[in-house]
Amino acid sequence: MQLKLAKLMAVGLLSTSFLIPQAFAASQKTKSDEENIDVTQIQVTKEELAAIYVLSEICPKLQGKSDKFDAGLGRLTKEYMPNEKNPVSALKSLSKQAAFQSALKEARSDAKKAGDKNNKEICEDVSNYQS
Repeated sequence: MQLKLAKLMAVGLLSTSFLIPQAFAASQKTKSDEENIDVTQIQVTKEELAAIYVLSEICPKLQGKSDKFDAGLGRLTKEYMPNEKNPVSALKSLSKQAAFQSALKEARSDAKKAGDKNNKEICEDVSNYQS
């Protein structure tokens, strides 16, 4: 009986000694994970870029010309087009390409369906956008 108890305690002690370092490593890992920065690039669709371009068309009409909106739009387009030196100009050039027209047409239709009230709110969000 004592031999069984001794074996059981030995197995318990061994299993505990295997788990403690793993638990310690897991707690250390979470701390280092907080220090890591995610540098993966987002995949951007034509539809997303078209929606941003349509906002650049409708927002000045809805809320007037605004430096605050232009700055927010600049930050937003830079986030979606990080490799472009001047992403707003690049987006404007893209809007003239034939392959982009269907996405642009859909985005304009969606903006029209959303109505002025919703579009004004979105324009305000773009004005306040911080990347």
